Amino acid sequence: MQKRKAAILGATGVAGQQFIEALLDHPWFEISGLYASGRSEGKIYGVAAKWHSPRPLPAEIAGMMVRNIEDAVGELNRYDVVFSALPSEVAEAIEGRCAAEKPVISTASAFRYKDDVPILVPEVNADHAPLIERQRQERGWKGFVIPGPNCTTMGLIISLKPLVETFGVKKVFMTSMQALSGAGYPGNPALDIVDNVIPFISKEEGKVTLETVKTLGRLENNAIRNAPFPVSCTCTRVPTLDGHFLSIFLETEKPCAPDDYKNSVREYNAAMRKRFGDLPSAPEETIIIKEEDDRPQPRLDRELGGGMSTVVGRIRQDEVFGTNGLKYCSLSHNTKRGAAKGEIFVAEYLITKGYL
Repeated sequence: MQKRKAAILGATGVAGQQFIEALLDHPWFEISGLYASGRSEGKIYGVAAKWHSPRPLPAEIAGMMVRNIEDAVGELNRYDVVFSALPSEVAEAIEGRCAAEKPVISTASAFRYKDDVPILVPEVNADHAPLIERQRQERGWKGFVIPGPNCTTMGLIISLKPLVETFGVKKVFMTSMQALSGAGYPGNPALDIVDNVIPFISKEEGKVTLETVKTLGRLENNAIRNAPFPVSCTCTRVPTLDGHFLSIFLETEKPCAPDDYKNSVREYNAAMRKRFGDLPSAPEETIIIKEEDDRPQPRLDRELGGGMSTVVGRIRQDEVFGTNGLKYCSLSHNTKRGAAKGEIFVAEYLITKGYL
């Protein structure tokens, strides 16, 4: 397969660096253009960006010239796909102009809640991809925009998917304990977060609530019908580096014991391997179940599946909801599965379906 030429918008920021790291040596994509704000324009990348990854920055990337994001629209003929790590406040205008010509895969929230835009996660809602054609028809675009979900939403929707399909879900309660890297760089000041838990993250709870029911909804008559169950959540910041940890309580439509959930996960993993196992970024197991009483743990489990697996443990019956109640803990790598690497996985899937 000939490699697709990829441009990265917002390349000097932490999210942009995650795209660079995930695309290095990728068998299907090559990094062909780096774009950032006017502050970085004309500088080589090694000078324009403070590299945060423990993996050394390759010389060929360090020596690439950074171009102004305002110039990207006029240079789209150089690329096959655009990966966007732009801040949400500037993403909508730039991404829309790029999508008029080329596919745009984004970590930003700017388009997530548009009626014609799927929040695509292959193992959760691959059947939403045909909304791409609605974008092209109604907006007159040659390309499209596909955003991923908020990094906190990712571990929730993947862990819920086997339950939604097999047992039905009536209501969900979730509390998140989110890693520092989710706040970007430099993030929370040390004097705020050390020896502390911050019980509020701006806009996070609304994002999780909206995105969960949209991603787990159904595509009907060229529109997404949201999942019918309510989601209530509290989102907090804790002093771990990577890996968003969730405590989840739910009521199902049909009785569901812990072993029932585990069996549904095994069947789900087998189906996902069969459907997506040939994609370079696909994990061997979409959901990894830990049987130990004290797992998952961010430090021990966030890199499982190359950071692409959702790790679930402490699966128990919830007495409040009786035989229809379940509670468990979920862990997902926020800067890999919940950001750039997850979006590259989406791009891989869209290649196989002929959209990219």
